[in-house]
Amino acid sequence: MVVAAPASGSGKTTVATGLMAALRSRGLRVSPHKVGPDYIDPGYHTLASGRPGRNLDPWLVGEERIAPLFLHGSRGADLAVVEGVMGLFDGRGGTDFASTAHVARLLDAPVVLVVDAARQSRSVAALVHGFTTFDPRVRVGGVILNRVGSDRHEEMCRAALAGVAPVLGALRRDDAVETPSRHLGLVPAAERAAEAASAVARLGGLVAGSCDLDALVRLAATAPPLPGPAWTPPEPAGAPGTTGSGTMGSGTAGSGTAGSGTAGTGTAGPVAGRAAGSDAGRAPRSRPVVAVAGGAAFTFGYAEHVELLRAAGAEVAVFDPLHDERLPEGTGALVIGGGFPEVHAAGLAANEALRREVAAFGGPIAAECAGLLYLCEELDGRRMCGRIRARARMTPRLTLGYREAVAGPSLLTRPGERYRGHEFHRTAVDPPGEPLFRWEGGAGGYGDALLTASYLHLHWAGVPEAAQRLVSSSRSPSVLR
Repeated sequence: MVVAAPASGSGKTTVATGLMAALRSRGLRVSPHKVGPDYIDPGYHTLASGRPGRNLDPWLVGEERIAPLFLHGSRGADLAVVEGVMGLFDGRGGTDFASTAHVARLLDAPVVLVVDAARQSRSVAALVHGFTTFDPRVRVGGVILNRVGSDRHEEMCRAALAGVAPVLGALRRDDAVETPSRHLGLVPAAERAAEAASAVARLGGLVAGSCDLDALVRLAATAPPLPGPAWTPPEPAGAPGTTGSGTMGSGTAGSGTAGSGTAGTGTAGPVAGRAAGSDAGRAPRSRPVVAVAGGAAFTFGYAEHVELLRAAGAEVAVFDPLHDERLPEGTGALVIGGGFPEVHAAGLAANEALRREVAAFGGPIAAECAGLLYLCEELDGRRMCGRIRARARMTPRLTLGYREAVAGPSLLTRPGERYRGHEFHRTAVDPPGEPLFRWEGGAGGYGDALLTASYLHLHWAGVPEAAQRLVSSSRSPSVLR
């Protein structure tokens, strides 16, 4: 089932996360998913479900991959909960594309509409009527009322909705389950592990006590089986077991298909510690080692990226730039994804030993957003690695949105290739240098034969060549440490 709302701030994350936890506590295997590019909500979904939170974004991976990626992520589950993004019908650039409704149609899944009932009663019925009739291709199967003020308030809302849509639950306001936020949204679960676990448990109890779980399970069971095979991370051309070339996806040129994710680790991507997200120590190191940054400063990453790296032949080792003073043994390539290095700048700067090792690293490096900042000479006046001759700083301006970019030459890109990505930051890097990516109204990024670094977040399920090119570059004897 898809958990949607008329607008952001209505309580989708509260309901979706609580529903995952409540159903899991019943003994169901729940597969968690999130519409759109968001990294933070899937971290809470992982805590609630015990499975990797996975994103479903038609803009980043192509609409043809949504059902296969969903089938891949939900393999072995009894039920899947998909949290929507923004309002139900809000897509890219004022269109329906990549909206929650778009994904619900691609999955042929029923929608549960979360409505903030505060400061209204009978009017809630007019609102729900509009959402249930706006697009007949979207099946709204019921409503969950949020922020209900009293028994009387709930009675009035239920009476108004009689004959409009089934009411599947009514949640009272509970400040104890609100999640703290910062300049880019919620604080990632990995940065507040104990508090996040407690909040998720409380959400599960709130939803279990306020919603008709049996009716919700029955609603989810009305979703028909999806045709076609589940997505699998493609192996390099010519590798044993390779079944086909696929397509590059999302407007890029090349071959391949999409990827999958890390084991349940408590976040949507790389996590603190090596045990949960590393291959280190599991087998002799005959494969190139790709070190993936994790820990509290680098919590953003799509689950499929690690699966794609492994399918491309890599051994994945997670390292924490806040605490680890050395790169993992045998590192042949680095992946430094997104997160909040600006919040942890003092700790990153204090780990001088690792900063120096990253600066001197002679192998391939793929970096996005937070990774770009970490590779600069400094961030808000604090020393970083200096691999890129530029300085980063916080700004009051939020840069947010999807981008369709044309690439120049770099480690992961080839001249003229087109990429679909997402920007989300409040920082700037100076000097900008010769931009690696150009898009309508903007440009940015740094690249050379051993580097791709930019603010663009890419979903490698849409560009599997990224993982293959990175692993291929890491195989050079001159690169291996």
